[in-house]
Amino acid sequence: MSGKLYLVPTPIGNLEDMSFRAIRILKEVDLILAEDTRTSAPLLKHFGIDKKVFSHHQHNEHKSVTEIIRFLKEGKQIALISDAGTPAISDPGFLLVRETIKNELPLECLPGATAFVPALVNSGLAADRFTFEGFLPVKKGRQTRMKELANEERTMIFYESPHRLLKTLEEFGQYFGAERQASVSRELTKMFEETVRGTLAEIKIHFETHTLKGEIVICVAGK
Repeated sequence: MSGKLYLVPTPIGNLEDMSFRAIRILKEVDLILAEDTRTSAPLLKHFGIDKKVFSHHQHNEHKSVTEIIRFLKEGKQIALISDAGTPAISDPGFLLVRETIKNELPLECLPGATAFVPALVNSGLAADRFTFEGFLPVKKGRQTRMKELANEERTMIFYESPHRLLKTLEEFGQYFGAERQASVSRELTKMFEETVRGTLAEIKIHFETHTLKGEIVICVAGK
């Protein structure tokens, strides 16, 4: 009898967002795959989860997929978690999911935390139609992608790091127009959660004089 792969979302900040079902699955599986075992350790300890934890991240996932599939075929129950949020959403997971399906093995993704949903709802921008772009290319293909998105009519959602935020807001102003409505959410679900709304120009001015920390989600209105 084959095992099963569970994709288990973890809180993006507030540990109270962990679901009862997620805790139960993590306690029941044979082993857990974590993006960073050092990051996952406090979470697992907090909920009393004592399981074997193996690293599964972007630098080793191509090599580890074959072994994980073998474990599943041997009947192992395996859970994949990321550092925060839902696996495979701008995090490792896609390759493993694809191979699990290819090998016709059982797969289940639990519903749970992901940063872009509360950021979109908090933005006040249209949420009926949107496109999730994740992280833009840092160098090659960056300008091409922005040119393509300049005429996008749906709300656009991006992930960005603190040290690139100002540059990205400036580039958005150039390609989308400085008066385009947008929002920037950071530290979602944490003590210093903040969402700044306004035009791209106004938001850029705000963050030029404020310290930037934490994970960032940018929502930009469509054309």
